Amino acid sequence: MTLGCKLNFAETASLRDELLSRGVRQAEDGEQADICIVNTCSVTDVADHKCRQAIHKLTREHPGAFVVVTGCYAQLQPEHIAGFEGVDLVLGMEQKGDIVRYLEERLVRKACPEAGTAACHEAIAVPTREIRTFVPSCSCGDRTRYFLKVQDGCNYYCTYCTIPIARGRSRNAPVASLVRQAEDVAEAGGKEIVLTGVNIGDFGRSTGETFFDLVRALDKVDGIERYRISSIEPNLLTDEIIDFCASSRAFMPHFHIPLQSGSDDVLRLMRRRYDTELFARKVEKVKQAMPDAFIGVDVIVGTRGETEAFFEDACRFIEGLDISQLHVFSYSERPGTKALEIPHSVSPQEKHERSRRLLELSERKRRAFYARYVGDCRSVLWEHARNGGTWHGFTDNYIRVAMTEGTVGDNVLLPARLGDFTEEGKALQALPV
Repeated sequence: MTLGCKLNFAETASLRDELLSRGVRQAEDGEQADICIVNTCSVTDVADHKCRQAIHKLTREHPGAFVVVTGCYAQLQPEHIAGFEGVDLVLGMEQKGDIVRYLEERLVRKACPEAGTAACHEAIAVPTREIRTFVPSCSCGDRTRYFLKVQDGCNYYCTYCTIPIARGRSRNAPVASLVRQAEDVAEAGGKEIVLTGVNIGDFGRSTGETFFDLVRALDKVDGIERYRISSIEPNLLTDEIIDFCASSRAFMPHFHIPLQSGSDDVLRLMRRRYDTELFARKVEKVKQAMPDAFIGVDVIVGTRGETEAFFEDACRFIEGLDISQLHVFSYSERPGTKALEIPHSVSPQEKHERSRRLLELSERKRRAFYARYVGDCRSVLWEHARNGGTWHGFTDNYIRVAMTEGTVGDNVLLPARLGDFTEEGKALQALPV
């Protein structure tokens, strides 16, 4: 069971592939599992709560299974989680890449008492400052797109965030090894790769390379027809990266850029490394180079210090941006963060209202972006048929489309003419060319 970000899902999928290669199979619905693994998240207190629920659910439904908990929550609270009934082993970030080895050793002990006593409620985690290992991961999971982990950890200590505490310092794989993984994807028939990480624009801390070096090298891999950059900090999205993507063979006109707040006062409280002027300039640069680009933006509402006036400043700024969609998060207080020292907290009711307003703004911007392309013909990578035979996919510039008539095939790139909005308004109808 996986909770949290795309990076966690990519890591779990790679772990699943390794276990399958060793003769383990996934339990069917209603079947008692022998092994349960939970890859956790701790980005908010809600995430912590969901992790606890997931762990307790698995231990209830699979009594006697060997239960392993890993991920961010496991790194931050290893001893606490090890005390949960039914949990056998908790592994921190440094041990995450060795889950199979730990499993083998402890399952042997459990099966053969003469080999040693199997530890119960065992927690193994090193302090964050000692996390050094980069665990490679590249898998499509159950989806058409592959997710390639290129970087882990973060050297930015934003006041609201526990991720650097949970995942450690920025580190990465060498460009050459990532190119080889992309070549393996192409050989397996994959056509689209999403580059994932915690702070991927900071790529190169471990190897003396740059994210621009990686982008240029990956663009040369034959067989991969699409790359997407999952998220990149605005101060690390250089003009040379934007210009290269605009003229590249395979990098799509699609960026995800975290803003977090449209108020310079709040950005300073957050200790972000840019201001609204820089952010607006980056959006303008992307649109100049790629007028059709989809730009998704992360925003947090209700952080400590976000007064009503600061929020109104943020709304005005975001309204004026030529972006395509917002991903809105409510601020959650996290133990050990500097944000707790900031005066003025926002009530849950006010957070909800601010989220509602920004989500409405996001929907207006998304629909306006989609509407600009009704009647256009664009390439679509088709995905699994769902909902009674409807095929879904995304255009190069990340417009979700649906086809209700005909068959196109899974993992197939085909052009489609974009029709009007579907009934629920979440996608455009795709018409055969």
